[in-house]
Amino acid sequence: MLRGFYTVASGMLSQQRKTEMLSNNLSNSNTPGYKADRSSMKAFPEMMLSLQGQKQNIPTQTGLQLPISQQVGRLNSGVYMQETMPAFLQGDLQETERLTDVALVDGTIPVDPETGLSGSVFFTLQGGDGTPRYTRNGNFTLDGQGFLTSSSGLYVLDQNGQRIQLASDDFKITEEGRVLVDEIESARLGMGFAVNSSRLIKEGDGLIRAENDEPLPDAYTSGATFRMQQGFIERSNVDTARTMTDMMTAYRSFEANQKVLQAYDRSLEKAVNEIGRVNG
Repeated sequence: MLRGFYTVASGMLSQQRKTEMLSNNLSNSNTPGYKADRSSMKAFPEMMLSLQGQKQNIPTQTGLQLPISQQVGRLNSGVYMQETMPAFLQGDLQETERLTDVALVDGTIPVDPETGLSGSVFFTLQGGDGTPRYTRNGNFTLDGQGFLTSSSGLYVLDQNGQRIQLASDDFKITEEGRVLVDEIESARLGMGFAVNSSRLIKEGDGLIRAENDEPLPDAYTSGATFRMQQGFIERSNVDTARTMTDMMTAYRSFEANQKVLQAYDRSLEKAVNEIGRVNG
């Protein structure tokens, strides 16, 4: 009986965490460059139940008895959310007509031979601790000193890992990522390429970092094809209709587990209060 409580509770916890993840996706559906998280559920190892304590008589002169075990069946011990992984799929483009907005458009992206999934390309930023951060959010701006910064206030880096400072707010960004002021190249946007996107770690404000804060390889020499589009931003890749449907499915699964838990509770209450009662 108590094992059933634990099994049902694990199902409720996993669906609750899935609902929280889907709610976060839905709340970021209008965040530029946001990549929706996906979850994977995994079952705990099953247990084989056996009945112990029975004995088998052996026809010997001394009447030997040997203990035997009888298999009852398998017992599932519940499920859990194994991990959440962002889906680095291209989002739709939205025109803003702002010179500081840049959308990153994927072309042909190399596939990781280990996972069979495509890699990802990102803008390179300078984190608050000096280590590189990456983002797909090209909603940039110029600070008071003319430095190109992200919406989270971090400096945008060029291909050489240096901050980009512009002498004028009238500039052009080509499809190759070159920043031109008066038709003269001032810098080139730094781009990082992740072969295995599942090893990236998401942070707040649309920021991403690599394991151990190591810099990603230069995307321009990675074999990936991509282009920039000035005056546009990349919208999130959250499918709101599917997310709402998945939330309803998770809620109904949580509710089903809750009803099973209530049935266990009633059975346990009846066992405590009624079984063994002596009627006068």
